[in-house]
Amino acid sequence: MSVWDDVVGQEAAVEVLRAAVRDPAAMTHAWLITGPPGSGRSNAARAFAAALQCLDGGCGHCLACTTALAGTHADVTVVATELVGIKIEETRSLVSLAQRSPSGGRWRVILIEDADRMIERTSNVLLKAIEEPPPRTVWLLCAPSPQDVVVTIRSRARAVVLRVPPVDAVAALLVARDGVDPHLAAIAARAAQSHIGIARRLARDPEARERRAKVLGIPSAIRGVGDAVLAAGRLVEVAQADAKAATEHRDAEEKTALLRAIGAEGVATLPPSLRAQVTQLEKDQKSRATRAQRDVLDRSMIDLLSLYRDVLVVQLGADVELVNITLEEKVRMLAESSTPEQTLRRMDAIGLARTRLAGNVAPLLAIEAMTIALRPQG
Repeated sequence: MSVWDDVVGQEAAVEVLRAAVRDPAAMTHAWLITGPPGSGRSNAARAFAAALQCLDGGCGHCLACTTALAGTHADVTVVATELVGIKIEETRSLVSLAQRSPSGGRWRVILIEDADRMIERTSNVLLKAIEEPPPRTVWLLCAPSPQDVVVTIRSRARAVVLRVPPVDAVAALLVARDGVDPHLAAIAARAAQSHIGIARRLARDPEARERRAKVLGIPSAIRGVGDAVLAAGRLVEVAQADAKAATEHRDAEEKTALLRAIGAEGVATLPPSLRAQVTQLEKDQKSRATRAQRDVLDRSMIDLLSLYRDVLVVQLGADVELVNITLEEKVRMLAESSTPEQTLRRMDAIGLARTRLAGNVAPLLAIEAMTIALRPQG
Protein backbone atom coordinates (compact mmCIF):
# COMPACT_ATOMS: atom_id res chain seq x y z
CA MET A 1 0.00 0.00 0.00
CA SER A 2 1.17 3.52 -0.79
CA VAL A 3 -0.25 7.04 -0.91
CA TRP A 4 0.40 6.94 -4.67
CA ASP A 5 -1.94 3.99 -5.37
CA ASP A 6 -4.82 6.19 -6.61
CA VAL A 7 -2.59 8.33 -8.85
CA VAL A 8 -3.04 6.15 -11.93
CA GLY A 9 -1.21 6.43 -15.23
CA GLN A 10 1.12 9.20 -14.01
CA GLU A 11 4.38 7.31 -13.49
CA ALA A 12 6.71 10.11 -14.68
CA ALA A 13 5.03 12.78 -12.54
CA VAL A 14 4.93 10.52 -9.47
CA GLU A 15 8.64 9.83 -9.80
CA VAL A 16 9.39 13.59 -9.78
CA LEU A 17 7.33 14.05 -6.62
CA ARG A 18 8.81 10.99 -4.94
CA ALA A 19 12.32 12.22 -5.70
CA ALA A 20 11.53 15.53 -3.99
CA VAL A 21 10.33 13.67 -0.90
CA ARG A 22 13.49 11.56 -0.80
CA ASP A 23 16.04 14.25 -1.63
CA PRO A 24 15.96 17.71 0.00
CA ALA A 25 18.03 19.05 -2.91
CA ALA A 26 15.14 18.21 -5.27
CA MET A 27 12.61 19.97 -3.04
CA THR A 28 11.18 23.40 -3.72
CA HIS A 29 8.65 25.50 -1.83
CA ALA A 30 6.08 26.03 -4.57
CA TRP A 31 4.69 23.45 -6.98
CA LEU A 32 2.24 23.85 -9.85
CA ILE A 33 0.51 20.57 -10.67
CA THR A 34 -1.36 20.78 -13.96
CA GLY A 35 -3.32 18.36 -16.10
CA PRO A 36 -6.65 18.04 -17.93
CA PRO A 37 -9.87 17.44 -15.98
CA GLY A 38 -9.90 13.91 -14.60
CA SER A 39 -6.13 13.46 -14.72
CA GLY A 40 -5.99 13.29 -10.93
CA ARG A 41 -4.41 16.65 -10.03
CA SER A 42 -5.99 16.71 -6.58
CA ASN A 43 -5.15 13.06 -5.91
CA ALA A 44 -1.52 13.67 -6.86
CA ALA A 45 -1.29 16.81 -4.71
CA ARG A 46 -2.86 15.11 -1.68
CA ALA A 47 -0.58 12.10 -2.10
CA PHE A 48 2.44 14.43 -2.28
CA ALA A 49 1.27 16.25 0.86
CA ALA A 50 0.92 12.93 2.69
CA ALA A 51 4.33 11.71 1.51
CA LEU A 52 5.95 14.93 2.73
CA GLN A 53 4.53 14.35 6.22
CA CYS A 54 5.29 10.62 6.35
CA LEU A 55 8.54 9.43 7.91
CA ASP A 56 8.64 6.61 5.35
CA GLY A 57 7.91 8.81 2.32
CA GLY A 58 4.26 7.87 1.83
CA CYS A 59 3.60 4.43 3.32
CA GLY A 60 -0.16 4.96 3.12
CA HIS A 61 -1.08 3.51 6.51
CA CYS A 62 0.57 5.64 9.21
CA LEU A 63 -1.30 8.44 11.01
CA ALA A 64 0.44 11.16 8.98
CA CYS A 65 -0.56 9.54 5.67
CA THR A 66 -4.16 8.74 6.57
CA THR A 67 -4.92 12.15 8.07
CA ALA A 68 -3.23 14.03 5.20
CA LEU A 69 -5.18 12.06 2.61
CA ALA A 70 -8.42 12.60 4.54
CA GLY A 71 -7.80 16.34 4.87
CA THR A 72 -7.61 16.29 8.67
CA HIS A 73 -3.86 16.64 9.22
CA ALA A 74 -3.12 19.70 11.36
CA ASP A 75 -0.35 20.89 9.04
CA VAL A 76 -2.04 20.21 5.71
CA THR A 77 -4.54 22.86 4.62
CA VAL A 78 -6.67 22.07 1.56
CA VAL A 79 -8.57 24.80 -0.29
CA ALA A 80 -11.16 23.53 -2.79
CA THR A 81 -13.68 26.22 -3.61
CA GLU A 82 -17.22 25.40 -4.69
CA LEU A 83 -17.83 29.01 -5.65
CA VAL A 84 -17.12 30.68 -8.99
CA GLY A 85 -13.80 32.00 -7.64
CA ILE A 86 -11.51 32.02 -4.60
CA LYS A 87 -12.02 35.10 -2.44
CA ILE A 88 -9.17 37.47 -1.73
CA GLU A 89 -9.96 37.36 2.01
CA GLU A 90 -9.48 33.60 2.02
CA THR A 91 -6.15 33.98 0.24
CA ARG A 92 -4.93 36.51 2.80
CA SER A 93 -5.71 34.07 5.60
CA LEU A 94 -3.65 31.40 3.79
CA VAL A 95 -0.70 33.78 3.51
CA SER A 96 -0.91 34.40 7.25
CA LEU A 97 -1.12 30.67 7.93
CA ALA A 98 1.93 30.01 5.75
CA GLN A 99 4.11 32.05 8.12
CA ARG A 100 3.55 29.62 10.98
CA SER A 101 5.86 26.71 11.65
CA PRO A 102 4.38 23.20 11.43
CA SER A 103 2.62 22.28 14.66
CA GLY A 104 3.76 18.65 14.60
CA GLY A 105 4.37 17.54 11.06
CA ARG A 106 7.50 17.78 8.94
CA TRP A 107 6.08 20.52 6.69
CA ARG A 108 3.26 23.04 6.63
CA VAL A 109 1.54 22.22 3.34
CA ILE A 110 -1.02 24.55 1.74
CA LEU A 111 -2.83 22.91 -1.16
CA ILE A 112 -5.02 25.04 -3.44
CA GLU A 113 -6.99 22.69 -5.70
CA ASP A 114 -8.52 25.45 -7.82
CA ALA A 115 -5.65 27.87 -8.38
CA ASP A 116 -7.16 28.69 -11.78
CA ARG A 117 -10.13 30.25 -9.96
CA MET A 118 -8.05 33.10 -8.54
CA ILE A 119 -8.29 36.41 -10.36
CA GLU A 120 -5.04 38.34 -10.85
CA ARG A 121 -5.62 40.57 -7.84
CA THR A 122 -6.09 37.50 -5.63
CA SER A 123 -3.03 35.76 -7.11
CA ASN A 124 -0.89 38.82 -6.37
CA VAL A 125 -1.67 38.39 -2.67
CA LEU A 126 0.08 35.00 -2.85
CA LEU A 127 3.08 36.23 -4.77
CA LYS A 128 5.31 37.41 -1.92
CA ALA A 129 4.44 34.38 0.23
CA ILE A 130 5.54 32.10 -2.61
CA GLU A 131 8.66 34.17 -3.36
CA GLU A 132 9.88 34.18 0.26
CA PRO A 133 8.29 31.26 2.11
CA PRO A 134 9.37 30.14 5.59
CA PRO A 135 11.79 27.19 5.55
CA ARG A 136 9.18 24.46 6.24
CA THR A 137 6.23 25.73 4.18
CA VAL A 138 5.20 24.17 0.86
CA TRP A 139 2.60 25.56 -1.56
CA LEU A 140 0.86 23.07 -3.88
CA LEU A 141 -1.21 24.74 -6.61
CA CYS A 142 -3.44 22.76 -8.98
CA ALA A 143 -4.82 23.99 -12.31
CA PRO A 144 -5.84 22.54 -15.69
CA SER A 145 -2.88 24.17 -17.46
CA PRO A 146 0.00 26.55 -16.63
CA GLN A 147 -1.74 29.27 -18.67
CA ASP A 148 -4.63 29.21 -16.17
CA VAL A 149 -2.32 30.70 -13.51
CA VAL A 150 -0.89 34.22 -13.71
CA VAL A 151 2.65 34.31 -15.06
CA THR A 152 4.15 35.76 -11.87
CA ILE A 153 3.01 32.70 -9.90
CA ARG A 154 3.81 30.31 -12.73
CA SER A 155 7.41 31.49 -12.99
CA ARG A 156 8.05 30.90 -9.29
CA ALA A 157 6.63 27.38 -9.02
CA ARG A 158 8.06 24.08 -10.16
CA ALA A 159 5.80 22.50 -12.75
CA VAL A 160 4.56 18.92 -12.71
CA VAL A 161 2.40 18.01 -15.71
CA LEU A 162 -0.10 15.16 -15.59
CA ARG A 163 -1.57 13.46 -18.65
CA VAL A 164 -4.89 11.83 -19.37
CA PRO A 165 -4.53 8.37 -17.82
CA PRO A 166 -5.07 5.30 -20.02
CA VAL A 167 -8.60 3.90 -20.08
CA ASP A 168 -7.36 0.50 -18.92
CA ALA A 169 -5.66 2.04 -15.88
CA VAL A 170 -8.84 3.89 -14.85
CA ALA A 171 -10.95 0.74 -15.32
CA ALA A 172 -8.48 -1.28 -13.24
CA LEU A 173 -8.69 1.32 -10.47
CA LEU A 174 -12.50 1.09 -10.43
CA VAL A 175 -12.31 -2.69 -10.14
CA ALA A 176 -9.65 -2.69 -7.43
CA ARG A 177 -10.86 0.25 -5.33
CA ASP A 178 -14.62 0.18 -5.79
CA GLY A 179 -15.33 -3.46 -6.66
CA VAL A 180 -16.96 -2.52 -9.99
CA ASP A 181 -17.68 -5.27 -12.50
CA PRO A 182 -14.77 -5.27 -15.01
CA HIS A 183 -17.07 -4.94 -18.06
CA LEU A 184 -18.96 -1.99 -16.55
CA ALA A 185 -15.69 -0.44 -15.39
CA ALA A 186 -14.31 -0.55 -18.93
CA ILE A 187 -17.45 1.06 -20.39
CA ALA A 188 -17.53 3.75 -17.68
CA ALA A 189 -13.83 4.58 -18.03
CA ARG A 190 -14.15 4.96 -21.80
CA ALA A 191 -17.40 6.97 -21.60
CA ALA A 192 -15.76 9.31 -19.06
CA GLN A 193 -12.76 9.67 -21.38
CA SER A 194 -10.49 8.61 -18.51
CA HIS A 195 -11.85 11.24 -16.09
CA ILE A 196 -11.44 9.25 -12.87
CA GLY A 197 -14.16 10.96 -10.84
CA ILE A 198 -16.77 10.81 -13.60
CA ALA A 199 -15.88 7.22 -14.44
CA ARG A 200 -16.49 6.29 -10.82
CA ARG A 201 -19.85 8.07 -10.81
CA LEU A 202 -20.97 6.38 -14.04
CA ALA A 203 -19.88 2.99 -12.77
CA ARG A 204 -21.66 3.30 -9.41
CA ASP A 205 -24.73 5.42 -10.18
CA PRO A 206 -27.37 4.10 -12.62
CA GLU A 207 -29.11 7.50 -12.60
CA ALA A 208 -25.90 9.16 -13.79
CA ARG A 209 -25.73 6.71 -16.68
CA GLU A 210 -29.37 7.41 -17.51
CA ARG A 211 -28.83 11.19 -17.52
CA ARG A 212 -25.88 10.80 -19.83
CA ALA A 213 -27.90 8.61 -22.18
CA LYS A 214 -30.59 11.31 -22.38
CA VAL A 215 -27.99 13.94 -23.27
CA LEU A 216 -26.59 11.73 -26.02
CA GLY A 217 -30.13 11.24 -27.34
CA ILE A 218 -30.49 14.96 -28.11
CA PRO A 219 -28.92 14.94 -31.62
CA SER A 220 -31.27 12.20 -32.85
CA ALA A 221 -34.32 14.02 -31.46
CA ILE A 222 -33.67 17.37 -33.16
CA ARG A 223 -35.47 17.78 -36.49
CA GLY A 224 -35.90 21.53 -36.62
CA VAL A 225 -35.57 24.79 -34.72
CA GLY A 226 -38.56 24.00 -32.49
CA ASP A 227 -37.05 20.70 -31.37
CA ALA A 228 -33.72 22.43 -30.78
CA VAL A 229 -35.25 25.10 -28.54
CA LEU A 230 -37.17 22.48 -26.53
CA ALA A 231 -34.04 20.33 -26.16
CA ALA A 232 -32.06 23.33 -24.91
CA GLY A 233 -34.75 24.12 -22.35
CA ARG A 234 -34.76 20.54 -21.08
CA LEU A 235 -30.98 20.47 -20.82
CA VAL A 236 -30.86 23.67 -18.80
CA GLU A 237 -33.73 22.51 -16.58
CA VAL A 238 -31.94 19.24 -15.83
CA ALA A 239 -28.76 21.15 -15.00
CA GLN A 240 -30.69 23.46 -12.67
CA ALA A 241 -32.38 20.51 -10.99
CA ASP A 242 -29.09 18.66 -10.54
CA ALA A 243 -27.44 21.77 -9.11
CA LYS A 244 -30.37 22.31 -6.73
CA ALA A 245 -30.36 18.68 -5.63
CA ALA A 246 -26.63 18.87 -4.98
CA THR A 247 -26.78 22.07 -2.93
CA GLU A 248 -30.29 22.49 -1.44
CA HIS A 249 -29.91 20.25 1.60
CA ARG A 250 -26.46 21.58 2.35
CA ASP A 251 -27.65 25.19 1.99
CA ALA A 252 -30.38 24.62 4.56
CA GLU A 253 -27.96 22.98 7.01
CA GLU A 254 -25.46 25.83 6.63
CA LYS A 255 -28.11 28.48 7.25
CA THR A 256 -29.44 26.65 10.31
CA ALA A 257 -25.91 26.28 11.69
CA LEU A 258 -25.18 29.97 11.14
CA LEU A 259 -28.39 31.11 12.81
CA ARG A 260 -27.65 28.83 15.75
CA ALA A 261 -24.07 30.14 16.01
CA ILE A 262 -25.16 33.79 16.11
CA GLY A 263 -28.04 33.07 18.51
CA ALA A 264 -30.75 33.94 16.00
CA GLU A 265 -32.43 30.57 15.45
CA GLY A 266 -36.21 31.06 15.32
CA VAL A 267 -35.92 34.87 15.25
CA ALA A 268 -38.42 36.33 12.77
CA THR A 269 -36.61 39.64 12.09
CA LEU A 270 -32.83 39.83 12.31
CA PRO A 271 -31.03 43.03 13.34
CA PRO A 272 -28.90 44.59 10.54
CA SER A 273 -25.59 43.40 12.05
CA LEU A 274 -26.70 39.77 11.92
CA ARG A 275 -28.65 40.07 8.69
CA ALA A 276 -25.43 40.91 6.84
CA GLN A 277 -23.92 37.55 7.79
CA VAL A 278 -26.95 35.66 6.53
CA THR A 279 -26.97 37.72 3.32
CA GLN A 280 -23.31 36.88 2.70
CA LEU A 281 -23.99 33.18 3.24
CA GLU A 282 -26.89 33.27 0.80
CA LYS A 283 -24.68 35.06 -1.73
CA ASP A 284 -22.02 32.37 -1.40
CA GLN A 285 -24.63 29.63 -1.77
CA LYS A 286 -26.00 31.23 -4.92
CA SER A 287 -22.48 31.38 -6.36
CA ARG A 288 -21.97 27.70 -5.51
CA ALA A 289 -25.23 26.77 -7.25
CA THR A 290 -24.18 28.78 -10.32
CA ARG A 291 -20.92 26.89 -10.52
CA ALA A 292 -22.69 23.56 -10.04
CA GLN A 293 -25.08 24.35 -12.90
CA ARG A 294 -22.22 25.38 -15.18
CA ASP A 295 -20.32 22.21 -14.34
CA VAL A 296 -23.33 20.02 -15.18
CA LEU A 297 -23.89 21.80 -18.50
CA ASP A 298 -20.20 21.67 -19.38
CA ARG A 299 -20.12 17.95 -18.71
CA SER A 300 -23.15 17.47 -20.94
CA MET A 301 -21.40 19.30 -23.75
CA ILE A 302 -18.26 17.20 -23.30
CA ASP A 303 -20.46 14.10 -23.63
CA LEU A 304 -21.97 15.51 -26.84
CA LEU A 305 -18.48 16.21 -28.17
CA SER A 306 -17.56 12.59 -27.49
CA LEU A 307 -20.57 11.46 -29.54
CA TYR A 308 -19.65 13.65 -32.52
CA ARG A 309 -16.05 12.56 -32.19
CA ASP A 310 -17.27 8.99 -32.65
CA VAL A 311 -19.40 10.07 -35.62
CA LEU A 312 -16.35 11.66 -37.23
CA VAL A 313 -14.26 8.54 -36.58
CA VAL A 314 -16.84 6.45 -38.48
CA GLN A 315 -17.15 9.00 -41.30
CA LEU A 316 -13.39 9.11 -41.82
CA GLY A 317 -12.94 5.35 -41.43
CA ALA A 318 -10.32 5.86 -38.71
CA ASP A 319 -9.00 2.73 -37.06
CA VAL A 320 -9.60 3.81 -33.44
CA GLU A 321 -12.06 2.66 -30.82
CA LEU A 322 -15.26 4.55 -30.12
CA VAL A 323 -15.69 6.40 -26.85
CA ASN A 324 -19.38 5.43 -26.71
CA ILE A 325 -19.02 1.77 -27.53
CA THR A 326 -22.55 0.95 -26.38
CA LEU A 327 -24.02 3.44 -28.87
CA GLU A 328 -22.37 2.18 -32.02
CA GLU A 329 -25.67 1.82 -33.92
CA LYS A 330 -26.71 5.41 -33.12
CA VAL A 331 -23.25 6.67 -34.05
CA ARG A 332 -23.38 4.97 -37.44
CA MET A 333 -26.87 6.36 -38.14
CA LEU A 334 -25.66 9.90 -37.42
CA ALA A 335 -22.58 9.31 -39.55
CA GLU A 336 -24.64 8.17 -42.51
CA SER A 337 -27.01 11.14 -42.32
CA SER A 338 -24.34 13.86 -42.40
CA THR A 339 -20.92 14.74 -43.78
CA PRO A 340 -17.60 15.14 -41.92
CA GLU A 341 -17.79 18.90 -42.59
CA GLN A 342 -21.19 19.08 -40.90
CA THR A 343 -19.90 17.05 -37.96
CA LEU A 344 -16.98 19.42 -37.49
CA ARG A 345 -19.31 22.45 -37.61
CA ARG A 346 -21.46 20.86 -34.90
CA MET A 347 -18.40 20.21 -32.75
CA ASP A 348 -17.37 23.84 -33.23
CA ALA A 349 -20.84 24.95 -32.11
CA ILE A 350 -20.53 22.88 -28.93
CA GLY A 351 -17.07 24.32 -28.25
CA LEU A 352 -18.41 27.84 -28.75
CA ALA A 353 -21.23 27.17 -26.27
CA ARG A 354 -18.68 26.04 -23.68
CA THR A 355 -16.70 29.25 -24.22
CA ARG A 356 -19.83 31.38 -23.89
CA LEU A 357 -20.83 29.68 -20.64
CA ALA A 358 -17.36 30.27 -19.23
CA GLY A 359 -17.83 33.93 -20.17
CA ASN A 360 -21.06 34.22 -18.14
CA VAL A 361 -23.48 34.22 -21.09
CA ALA A 362 -27.00 33.25 -19.99
CA PRO A 363 -27.04 29.42 -20.06
CA LEU A 364 -30.31 29.10 -22.00
CA LEU A 365 -29.13 31.45 -24.77
CA ALA A 366 -25.81 29.63 -25.14
CA ILE A 367 -27.42 26.18 -25.18
CA GLU A 368 -30.19 27.22 -27.61
CA ALA A 369 -27.61 28.51 -30.10
CA MET A 370 -25.78 25.20 -29.77
CA THR A 371 -28.79 22.91 -30.23
CA ILE A 372 -30.01 24.92 -33.24
CA ALA A 373 -26.59 24.31 -34.80
CA LEU A 374 -27.04 20.55 -34.23
CA ARG A 375 -30.23 20.28 -36.31
CA PRO A 376 -30.10 18.43 -39.67
CA GLN A 377 -29.02 20.57 -42.60
CA GLY A 378 -31.20 20.40 -45.70
